[in-house]
Amino acid sequence: MRRNHEIDYRIYGEEIQIVEIELDPQETAIAESGSFMMMDQDIQMQTMFGDGSQANQGFLGKLVSAGKRMLTGESLFMTAFTNMGQGKKRVSFAAPYPGKILAMDLQRLGGKVICQKDAFLCAAKGVSIGIEWQRKLGTGIFGGEGFIMEKLEGDGMAFVHAGGMVIERELLPGQVLKIDTGCVVAYTSGVHFDVEFVKGIKNMVFGGEGLFFATLRGPGKVWIQSLPISRMAARLVSYGTGKRKEEGSILGGLGNLLDGD
Repeated sequence: MRRNHEIDYRIYGEEIQIVEIELDPQETAIAESGSFMMMDQDIQMQTMFGDGSQANQGFLGKLVSAGKRMLTGESLFMTAFTNMGQGKKRVSFAAPYPGKILAMDLQRLGGKVICQKDAFLCAAKGVSIGIEWQRKLGTGIFGGEGFIMEKLEGDGMAFVHAGGMVIERELLPGQVLKIDTGCVVAYTSGVHFDVEFVKGIKNMVFGGEGLFFATLRGPGKVWIQSLPISRMAARLVSYGTGKRKEEGSILGGLGNLLDGD
């Protein structure tokens, strides 16, 4: 038996996805502020402190919970969507940028998943959204996500968003996977997360891949994204402010002339 609300869902789209959650009467989904897309008429929306995972938490406890969320870059508030009508009703949430929405059944994942900041999209009521401190100083400073990551706990469904294509890997005990620090989306609680220096002076100076790898050691499950939002933003800024390099001198020059460059 699950303690969290049981919700059905369906994910639509390819590059820019939405997740549609189906709620039975009195069932509730919680979502990050700004992710709402549409809902049926009899669904009631309520803004609240924290994630609502503890009904008798009290105002001070809710304030502390909300304050912890601010450390991960999230809003103080979350929104609860409850089906107050008869029969099944639907509410939909949209991805914030191109990528994939990942559906995670926390009951099947050991009750806990650690994910990058800003990855959480929505979940069944009862799922706790907290913070996970990096234990090592070096991991916190150079791990790409700072000292703090998001922690999803419970036995319900949770949905996170990742950029580009997503690869899921199952690591055996002791198996190590080296990943670009920004490409780590999430991992289960049994995975050990650390960082290591890129070896070789030429690799460090001229490689263009950064100075550190994220190292994930099994056992457990890992989700990896091909296009972190930070990388996409850097490319857009570079394209918008840098001088364009055309491949063909004649056609390239003509293109620049036509568009005013």
